Amino acid sequence: MKMKKRGPGRPRDADLAARRREEILAAATHVFAAAGYRQADVQVVADRLGVGKGTVYRYFESKEALFFGAVDAGIRALVERVDAATAGVDDPVEHMKRAVHAYLGFFDENPDLVELLIIERAEFRDREQATYFVYRDRNYDRRVAFIKQGIERGIIRDVPPERVMNVIGDCLYGTIFTNHFSTRKIPFDRQADDIIDLLMSGVFTGSAVK
Repeated sequence: MKMKKRGPGRPRDADLAARRREEILAAATHVFAAAGYRQADVQVVADRLGVGKGTVYRYFESKEALFFGAVDAGIRALVERVDAATAGVDDPVEHMKRAVHAYLGFFDENPDLVELLIIERAEFRDREQATYFVYRDRNYDRRVAFIKQGIERGIIRDVPPERVMNVIGDCLYGTIFTNHFSTRKIPFDRQADDIIDLLMSGVFTGSAVK
């Protein structure tokens, strides 16, 4: 009797695999933030998910790969949050307002990511560039071009757009660490409004600046 040829194996559920990967990264973020890189145990990540350690290693070949996967996922989510908040907003003032609120709001909801940024700097000093700045540089030209449009429209002062971008970026970057380490508790939306007001309108009155 002729044997019936077996068909291909069951196709892998790509959506399920993607969800599992996200779950692993979310668990890893919490574990690394709480324990630090050196003390973090991949087994603890697996235990949080109720899976075997081998499942984690099926997605990430090493503890280091898992850590950088978590950092990358966090920064990517930040960029997506800011982009979603500013999508279709052509007015430079409103665009900046939404971007600042989205940025600070994201870190307010995800304080573990700040810990991961600190850990990355402490444990991997030999890296050419930290993950945060890799993503910043990828989006730098696009955001500078937007500032140039504001200058051309007379809405933003006629100064080098890179200068505007750097000052705003440095202010926000420093703010997330100040918030993380300080006992000062200011709602992020109020803090965003303060930054927007002082950065856009300035501190001194027009007559005071010579």
